[in-house]
Amino acid sequence: MQRSEKKDQNKGITAISVQGFKSLANESRIEIRPLTILSGANSSGKSSIMQPLLLMKQTLEASYDPGPLLLNGPNAKFTSVNQFISRLQKDSDSRKFSVEIEHEKYRMLKAVFSLNADQLLEVREMIIGEGTDYLRLIPAQRIDDLENPILTSRLEEIGWSKELKPSISIVRNRCFLEVNFKIKNIVAIYYEVSNTGGFSEPYSKNLLNMIHVPGLRDNPERGYPKTAAGPDFPGTFEPYVATIIADWQEKGDDRLNLLEAMLTDLGLTWKILAKVVNDVQIELQVGRLPKVRRGGEDLVNISDVGLGVSQILPVIVALLVAKPGQLVYIDQPELHLHPRAQYALAKILAETAKRGVKLIVETHSALLLLQVQTLVAKGDLDPNLVKLHWFSRSDEDGMTSIESADLDQNGAFGDWPEDFGDVEWKAEGAYLDAVEGRSK
Repeated sequence: MQRSEKKDQNKGITAISVQGFKSLANESRIEIRPLTILSGANSSGKSSIMQPLLLMKQTLEASYDPGPLLLNGPNAKFTSVNQFISRLQKDSDSRKFSVEIEHEKYRMLKAVFSLNADQLLEVREMIIGEGTDYLRLIPAQRIDDLENPILTSRLEEIGWSKELKPSISIVRNRCFLEVNFKIKNIVAIYYEVSNTGGFSEPYSKNLLNMIHVPGLRDNPERGYPKTAAGPDFPGTFEPYVATIIADWQEKGDDRLNLLEAMLTDLGLTWKILAKVVNDVQIELQVGRLPKVRRGGEDLVNISDVGLGVSQILPVIVALLVAKPGQLVYIDQPELHLHPRAQYALAKILAETAKRGVKLIVETHSALLLLQVQTLVAKGDLDPNLVKLHWFSRSDEDGMTSIESADLDQNGAFGDWPEDFGDVEWKAEGAYLDAVEGRSK
């Protein structure tokens, strides 16, 4: 079966701004392009820029209404709001944080969360921007002014007119605020994702469609439980991998061939096979050697080879599953990979970005970044598809700052951050100095 994809898919998220979350005390913004790279030292704030979106994703996916945010879920785990509301803010802002999402088509949505007098989290306000217009929603607010163009256009979509004199109020819909209206004897209708399409719907859909491959990925198993094979992947992505591969295998999907080719390019294995053990369990087998040899397939259980295969498998399968415009957040894709494989992985990420998938890659690999630069310099990757964000924290107050950069046609972006490539050069220099000192 040949894989076909529409070039013009749903338009997606273009930027994220966070304020008052952990070390991101001041408003911090990252632009999102098809290949967005987050880098910096440990605990510099890279994960913090994404965690608010992960909290919203798991809140929307919950089978019940968990309140404004589900704190302890599969994507992000907290036991108290005080663990993420920034302690570095001014006193007047010390009880709130905000998340702003920019969208290619719908412009922007900003949600502000705060602690009330009882120390409980609530959605304090939500701001919608469309074109040059803004609409501000506040909980339990009654709206008497119907002249706001954003509000009027949405009401007119469902057949409302001023003569009907509706009663309009603001209600919470999980992590968002929406408009509720009543018209005489007509039952109340809520703007929400599952109904007529509220103000938050474009953003909710993008968050629900987001694929999350965390840095702490599961260890290889001798058998994996069967799951859904898509198109949505609630929680983190790893539990779905074995079922997706089995589905590709059964349908003859050419993505299975692409997966094997990528694993070969990484120097890990040449073959992967999903063996259905029973109605609820799947075994993954892989080639014992990186390349096929004469004399049989020589397959072994994935638990019997190095961790590199099992750790990179969710990453590659996620890249192959993702559609243009879909957001894929991958934390440290280079985990347990040899430097040669890290270098080769950059090309796989670049090919995915060229399909229009929106990748956010959090990495510590200087080799991966160097290969991205090389691909741009060779003309194999448009520099406009790439955005780099460097995270650092002040030694004085612990606040995170972000420096963003574009690549030019030669793949250059300016000075290397002090805590990145320089470390390798300094380490090599220290070794040569030590050898020279010993010889003297």
